[in-house]
Amino acid sequence: MRPKMTRFSEDGRSYAQRRGTGWDAGRMSRIVIVGAGVMGLATAWALVRRGERPLVLERFGRGHTHGASHGATRNFNNAYADGHYLDLLQRAREGWDALGEVDGEPLLRRHGLVTHGVGGDLGGGADDADGLETIARSLGARGIPAEMLSAAEAGARWPGMRFETDVLYSADAGVARASAAMLELERRVQDGGGEVRWGAPAAGIDDLGERGARVRLASGGEVEADVVVATVGAWTERLLPGIRLPRLTVTEETPAHFAPTAGPWPSFNHRLDPSRYPAPVYGMPTPGEGVKVGFHRVGDVVDPDARTHRVTHHETLVDYVREWMPGLDPDSAVHLSCTYTSTDDSAFVLDRVGSVVVGAGFSGHGFKFAPGIGATLADLALDATARAAAPFRLPRG
Repeated sequence: MRPKMTRFSEDGRSYAQRRGTGWDAGRMSRIVIVGAGVMGLATAWALVRRGERPLVLERFGRGHTHGASHGATRNFNNAYADGHYLDLLQRAREGWDALGEVDGEPLLRRHGLVTHGVGGDLGGGADDADGLETIARSLGARGIPAEMLSAAEAGARWPGMRFETDVLYSADAGVARASAAMLELERRVQDGGGEVRWGAPAAGIDDLGERGARVRLASGGEVEADVVVATVGAWTERLLPGIRLPRLTVTEETPAHFAPTAGPWPSFNHRLDPSRYPAPVYGMPTPGEGVKVGFHRVGDVVDPDARTHRVTHHETLVDYVREWMPGLDPDSAVHLSCTYTSTDDSAFVLDRVGSVVVGAGFSGHGFKFAPGIGATLADLALDATARAAAPFRLPRG
């Protein structure tokens, strides 16, 4: 195992001793994180909680809409059956609880989640006819509230939705306040002595073996570190050409907000007949914007630097809302755009190669896991022998 190294500047002071002197491209750091989306910021927060002072480099400005972390809400969907996802979910919950409230409201709104329908995979590891009961048992074994309701019971509780099959309901789910979480994570990183540098695009990341790792900057400079953590979403393959990655497909997704005419609204997953609809549906209430409804992973494959912002499946989504959501105005759709970066099996990538830690493949179902993913990536950055759960590891050999 390579011994841990601390980089020093020409004046002999370590990075920890030099913090507060301002960022410069030639500085040597112990840990550099490339990408200040939710995963990068969550990793930086996990590191400052352990006494580290990471440097975070982000290509775009604060609050940008070029990636996958912008917007007011993300579905806090706990309908998973696989143990590795439930382990990560519980670690994430610990992080969300530690983040607590922002502006007098928790960053997690736990108004509950309903999952219904048969078929279609939303990442829960159970997509057969008995999948919902399998998920309910898995959640119950972890002490996570879960109950099965009849379609009639669910329809009486949530009249804005229509149900034809039994429904899995978990009260311990809802939405994450995405944009508020991003700002709070950055604040905690800065207050803990870390640094987030906006408008600092990277051109590449190299493993230097015993010398650590290097970030090559688009400006022509470079930053060396003991460890570099790459959480760069749609740009992962481009910035890590030397690392063997699974196929990462970048798509542009265009869900929409619809105006509610009835309520109350939980978050929801609906697994549909694939002969009628292109994919399962997910959604959640977003105060001030309506109820977000979208098909899961159906957008055009795109170059993240040349997105078309073309809305896909608009008419089919409106037809879905008209058929299944009597409490929404189907003619009120306001579309939004984000990227998904997905592996073929939707599994995350959480691993370390030499002195480079990789976090990728999160889009579509990753945001809720962010504090747990950040803690896992911090483990990998601080200990070269650490390993994430086997399904999240890179192929070897």
